[in-house]
Order: sequence, then C-alpha cells, then structure tokens
Amino acid sequence: MTDSSPTVAEAVQDGQRDSSGWSASLYNKTASFVYSPSYASPILDLLAARPGERIMDIGCGSGELTKDLQLVVEQKDGGVIVGTDFSESMIEKALQNGVKYAFVADAQDLVLPEGNPVLQVKFDAVFSNAALHWCKRDPLGVLVSAGKVLKPGGRIVAEMGGFMNVVGLRGMLHEVIRSTGRDPEALDPWFFPSPEDYEKLLITAGFEPTHISLTPRITPLATGLYEWLHLFARSSFLRDFSDEEADRIMRKVEDGMRRDCQDASGKWSLMYTRLRFSATLKPLTGP
Repeated sequence: MTDSSPTVAEAVQDGQRDSSGWSASLYNKTASFVYSPSYASPILDLLAARPGERIMDIGCGSGELTKDLQLVVEQKDGGVIVGTDFSESMIEKALQNGVKYAFVADAQDLVLPEGNPVLQVKFDAVFSNAALHWCKRDPLGVLVSAGKVLKPGGRIVAEMGGFMNVVGLRGMLHEVIRSTGRDPEALDPWFFPSPEDYEKLLITAGFEPTHISLTPRITPLATGLYEWLHLFARSSFLRDFSDEEADRIMRKVEDGMRRDCQDASGKWSLMYTRLRFSATLKPLTGP
C-alpha cells in the first residue's frame, strides 16, 4: 500500500498554529467528529439546556456546540452562554461562528475579563465536551474553577477522554518516544481518569456526582491517523522535537498501528473511551 500522507511542513500550510499550539482550521478539518451530532448528542442530552439558563462552555473549541446551546438558552430572557478556551485561534473562530461571548482562559485556573456585565452573575451550568482530558497539570483546578462561577446547586456536565482512551496508540507513542532517549511520561499531555478517580475529584471540589460512566466508542478518522497525530500530538506530545524528528515518530507510530486500526480498504479508526459525568455544586454550609 502506498502511503500518501502529507509531511509536517505540508500539513502546517493548512493552518497556522497559535501560541497554545492549536489551529482552528486544522481542528475543523481533522476532528469535526468531536462536535458531530452523532457523537455530541449524548452529552447534550445529559446537559438538557433550558431557555433562560446561563451556561459556561469550558474548552468551547471553535464554538459549534456553543452556538447550538446559544440558540436554546436565548429563547427566554436572561439566557446566555459564554465560551472559554485556552486557544486564541479557537476563540477567534468561535466568535466568527456566531458565539456572542467567548474568551481565552485556562480551565485549570479560570481567570475571566473584569468589568464585563455578562460575567458578573453566577451560572446555572458549566458544560464541556472533549476538553478536560487536556488539563493534566491540574484536573482538580478545573472543578474548583467551575465551582467558582456556578450558583449553589448549579451543575457541571462534561464528556472527556477516560480510562483506556486511545490505549494502543498512547502506548505506541510512549514506546517510540522512549526509543529516542526522551521520557514519554514527562511529555504526555493527556489525563484519562477512571470513573472512580474522577468521582473523588468531584467530591473533593464540593460537587455531588449525579451521573458518571465510561463508554467505549469506535471513532473513524476521516483524514487518517497521521493527520490525527499531527493535530493532537505534534504541538503537545511531540512539542520538543524538530519537524523532522516528529515526522519520523509519527510515521513509526502510524506503521505500528496499521495492523489494528486500518481496515482492508485503508480507512483508519481509533477506540475512544469517553468519560461522561454530571454533578451538582453543594451549597455552602455556614456555622
């Protein structure tokens, strides 16, 4: 089989990465499945957004789901949705897509602009889809930040990569990176917790879990595995490597995964495992 995957340099031409390492155009090209109706409907159903609610979307990406939620909550006075993301490129695209309020912020230590009236009132819900597994530095900080913007009794509803997410691929990345003399554990950007481990974090942050589940999902990769690696690993897992080194690593990983993740027609898929949860913020109890 002839491999026609692009080089890193060719792929970069499709979208300029911002200072966080993300490119909204590359994301939309390679990972539009993240916000597709078939994959996003379970977490949107769990959120069950209502007209008039105030919702914060943490890790809103390019804003497709944020815009859909905006249409729901704005059906009644007072309804508003605010998107946040660590990537300037994603926020710029979300605003272009029609999201009215979107700000660059780190979910692990959420600092929002001062003086904006839309941010002065607490929120009914915090929502997140396919973002919190990037918060390896301080996963508890995400939940503490969510608690600070929520009303007492408000809810957090999210889906993220969970225990055993892309397990074969992650192991292959570790193996190939280790062969270069680097420490893959130090470079690994992902946090894929078990339901039990995440439940403990929720309780520690003052939430009462109402739902938590782990769901395996075969996820087709329309643009192939190399492009997936280029989007999700090049500026994170492989950030300390030159383009040439990163290209060699991604090719080796691609070759190593071909037997298990590429079918006879050449189509690629990965086994995703999604951690889906909801929880309510416990009211503060005084003396």
